[in-house]
Amino acid sequence: MARAVLLTADLLFGSNVQGMLAAAGLEVELASGPTALHDVLVGRPADVLVVDLTDDELQGVQIVGELREEGLLEGAPVLAYYSHVEPAVRDLAVAEGFDLVVPRSRMAREAATLVTGLIPT
Repeated sequence: MARAVLLTADLLFGSNVQGMLAAAGLEVELASGPTALHDVLVGRPADVLVVDLTDDELQGVQIVGELREEGLLEGAPVLAYYSHVEPAVRDLAVAEGFDLVVPRSRMAREAATLVTGLIPT
């Protein structure tokens, strides 16, 4: 079973995404902050990482860079979602090499399709 890890402090939205991904047959683990994300990935890498870029306090772009440097992503694709009113955040994530960056509204509708489409077969 493929494992998705979701970094979000918004537990309501996170649990909605978790439910969609679980219904698609994925194991999903939520992390509410950078430290929790690091702990979740140590010893067991994700098949895909989903990052909330709508919360500045999570520092999603920065933490992904740090995880890559530490080798904790081991080539796992990174999907991020952002607020449609902040296209600069999207541009930053794309420039940092995120595999897919979509508006939060699209994530809410298509989470399972987006995530499963990134998981290597």
